[in-house]
Amino acid sequence: MSTPVKKEPELRRVMGPGLLLLFIVGDILGTGVYALTGQVAGEVGGAAWLPFLLAFSIATITAFSYLELVTKYPQAAGAALYAHKAFGIQFFTFLVAFVVMCSGITSASTASQAFAANLVKGFGVDWGKLGVAIIALTFMAVLAAINLRGVSESVKLNVGLTIIEISGLLLVIFVGLWAFTQGGDHDFSRVVIFESSEDRSTFVAITAATSLAFFAMVGFEDSVNMAEETKDPVRTFPKVLLTGLSIAGVVYILVSIIAVALVPIGELRESATPLVSVVEAAAPGLPIDELFPFITMFAVSNTALINMLMASRLIYGMARQRVLPPVLGSVHRTRHTPWVAIIFTTVVAFGLIFYVSAFASSKAVSVLGGTTSLLLLAVFAMVNVAVLVLRRDQHDGPHFRTPTALPIIGFLTSLYLVTPLAGRPGAQYLLAGILLVIGVVLFAVTMAINKKLGITDAGITDPTRLAETPD
Repeated sequence: MSTPVKKEPELRRVMGPGLLLLFIVGDILGTGVYALTGQVAGEVGGAAWLPFLLAFSIATITAFSYLELVTKYPQAAGAALYAHKAFGIQFFTFLVAFVVMCSGITSASTASQAFAANLVKGFGVDWGKLGVAIIALTFMAVLAAINLRGVSESVKLNVGLTIIEISGLLLVIFVGLWAFTQGGDHDFSRVVIFESSEDRSTFVAITAATSLAFFAMVGFEDSVNMAEETKDPVRTFPKVLLTGLSIAGVVYILVSIIAVALVPIGELRESATPLVSVVEAAAPGLPIDELFPFITMFAVSNTALINMLMASRLIYGMARQRVLPPVLGSVHRTRHTPWVAIIFTTVVAFGLIFYVSAFASSKAVSVLGGTTSLLLLAVFAMVNVAVLVLRRDQHDGPHFRTPTALPIIGFLTSLYLVTPLAGRPGAQYLLAGILLVIGVVLFAVTMAINKKLGITDAGITDPTRLAETPD
């Protein structure tokens, strides 16, 4: 007589359309637009809105693929789950999960640089490269302490930071529009002027800027991890995800237009705090320009907190499934947090901050942000293929179905933006390569240990358990 299989408890479906929309918008809006607007303008001049528009379009195309998959498989785990179902190759599933984890760390490291630059700006003191690096490292250490404290504390803090994050961008739009009504030296003609700081063709300059601006559009893919906690995900997800993306896209385009119309391109390009420069130009003499650097600090903290929380949980999940050293799956006895995984991801972030501070301090934000988009665009290319491969998987029940042309277009555009043809600097490939080598080495060492100990059940057999929270 067979033993009945114990049914695992399901997550409570508590998220309606409103909460899901807030989660998606809050996850997308963040460090990208706060920190990279000037770098994007530096690539294409006054037409800075164009890369944001193209990035929005590419993200939306890939979002259609995510919609088909999340309504077909309404479970947490996202890209790793889709890779596992589509290709069934353990090592490939591990690589996808590890790349997603790395993108979280590079994204948080980008936010740390933006946080440090705005803190220095807010206090009006030039602390030099070393001072900025120390602030960024301290910021990451504080995030680690918050995550070590517990996930509930992290989530509560995230809600407050999301509100500040959105309020800051609305403030930029409102003061910008107010400035236009007051006259003054504002040049709208700049928004249609294309100029590249390097000797590049127009096409390459635009694609290079788009690959950088894409960092500002990421975050929507995290929402698939909320599928099991969303009421009626088949009906809710398509409308809410596309609405959230559209809101973010409109905000980004408005902010970029206001930025280049108010601030000369050269000044915007060189600014480590571009939106602070916009507010200073829009409302000179008002206390709002002195307050905005601190608003930006809180806003970028949200991006960092979410991503470091995600990264540590993925490391914990992979360790629990024995594809990474088991020690990374250790749980703190009293706080019930994956403390070793949190320390590991923080140390990796420290390494990234040290690297850009030493070798790319003037372009630290663009190097780290570009590396994030590089990693995620590679994942998006895979997701667009997976949606077509999984068409052979007959699925009972209704689900969203994207037009076949969209995954094909999404794959080709994502793949192109990953390649050097898109004008990416070599530093981004170097950072991404180092992170992947770390993952492969850890995987190989773990597999060797498993073989020596006679462990035969190691592997990501259930990707939905990768992002679970320790009991």
